[in-house]
Amino acid sequence: MTHPVRIELQPLGKTIEVEAGTPLQDVLFAQGVEFPCGGRGRCRGCRIKVVAGNLPATPEDERVFAPGELADGWRLACRGQASGDLTIELAQWEAAILADHTSVAGFKPRIGWGAAVDLGTTTIVAQLLDLATGHVLGVRMAWNEQARHGADIMSRVEYAQSEAGLRTLRDLVRQQIGGMLSELCHSAAIEDQSLESVVLVGNTVMHHLFCGVDVSPLAHTPFEPLDDGLKSFHGRELGWPCTEVHFLPCLGGFVGSDILAGILATRMHQALNLHALVDLGTNGEIVIGNRDGLFCGSTAAGPAFEGARISMGMRAATGAISEVSLEKGHVRCHVLGGAEPRGICGSGLVDAIAVGLDLGWIKPSGRLARGESIALAGAVQITQADIRELQLAKAAIAAGIRILAARRQVAVTDIASAHLAGAFGNYINRSSARRIGLFDFPLDKVEAAGNTALLGAKIALLNLREFDLSFTELLRLTRHVSLSEDLDFQDIYATEMAFPPPR
Repeated sequence: MTHPVRIELQPLGKTIEVEAGTPLQDVLFAQGVEFPCGGRGRCRGCRIKVVAGNLPATPEDERVFAPGELADGWRLACRGQASGDLTIELAQWEAAILADHTSVAGFKPRIGWGAAVDLGTTTIVAQLLDLATGHVLGVRMAWNEQARHGADIMSRVEYAQSEAGLRTLRDLVRQQIGGMLSELCHSAAIEDQSLESVVLVGNTVMHHLFCGVDVSPLAHTPFEPLDDGLKSFHGRELGWPCTEVHFLPCLGGFVGSDILAGILATRMHQALNLHALVDLGTNGEIVIGNRDGLFCGSTAAGPAFEGARISMGMRAATGAISEVSLEKGHVRCHVLGGAEPRGICGSGLVDAIAVGLDLGWIKPSGRLARGESIALAGAVQITQADIRELQLAKAAIAAGIRILAARRQVAVTDIASAHLAGAFGNYINRSSARRIGLFDFPLDKVEAAGNTALLGAKIALLNLREFDLSFTELLRLTRHVSLSEDLDFQDIYATEMAFPPPR
């Protein structure tokens, strides 16, 4: 017979009681611990430190940790089991999830309630709306529970190659969103089954996983989905408290309905002047154009921007360096939560490299001018490998912008307005982003656009009876470009790896 054990979580100040033998992955995911490789023991992303108690090292621990680290108590959370009382030090993740409270104008009011859902790879945001006024009655935000099977898109595509894996990921997210909708109804004193409509948007992989569509075409070249159109369900099919559910169509490749929603939110498909939409999250999606035509594409640029693959990278949470600036010749670091610095998040990394370039510590090639690392605050530093990871990410985005502009037969300088969307896009320092060469738009043309995916989903929800939800005309106006197969991509990508000189 099993017996309960106690797990104390630092610095959360929380104690959890579980049955002996419980996998730590099962209990720590709910506390915000991420499992980037899906719990396969391939990376150090879920590392924890055992402060008290005994957690024997596994073969995977011995493979990824140095002997000194093992002696200090470092372990992989995904490999451990709670066989006795433990005190564990872990990251206090605080989700920087973007909601949207923008009012939607120009819709035809109707009686009832509806919900808009932004289903992201990392996070989910659901909003309850009064369909008569467009007012937001409630918001729920959460980590996407699919992340326990892989933090990034391709890990989940790999997991979903089997029917059982696809079914697991489908059911996980359907149940999670259904629970969020029920909570929203309860908090607004709306009876279950009273919601009329729900509109969801997400990237192509999220579209497939939610709808139960085979993801195999997304696992190999040319990465073109075979079934990425509008998907509609009755609420009863999903066990949700609503009548109708619509997952909006994707634009092609890895450019999903979240970007279609971004086009709706920015109205760039109706604009006379040229616009750019750059969504920087787990993946990077770009759209350039206007009412005469739109070109879109995606780049695999997200991991470095979100702190992954960075030696001391972490999400924007307590202890993360989120800003680095140069004040009177001295480097200043802002640490979230006022805590001791424990790592650096994406926005801090971009700032740090911009400062390093201005001080001459980093050469335009990306090589360090001296030493093997740059010390920032406390024990936090950035290494040569960290700089290279950022170069790879920023070069992919910059090359994508250049190629799409060329396909649209315009110069980047002809673009009247550039909208930065996504979690990272809204928190990045625009001056630092331009300094490292992420984009070349003039700063006065760049604006943080908020959660355009959620805003676009609300626009579609409120105009449900007037819109063609298949968006036939918008899809006809939009051309998807497979950036990796563009003949000029590799040359432009290599050029964009270098950092620009001081302006």
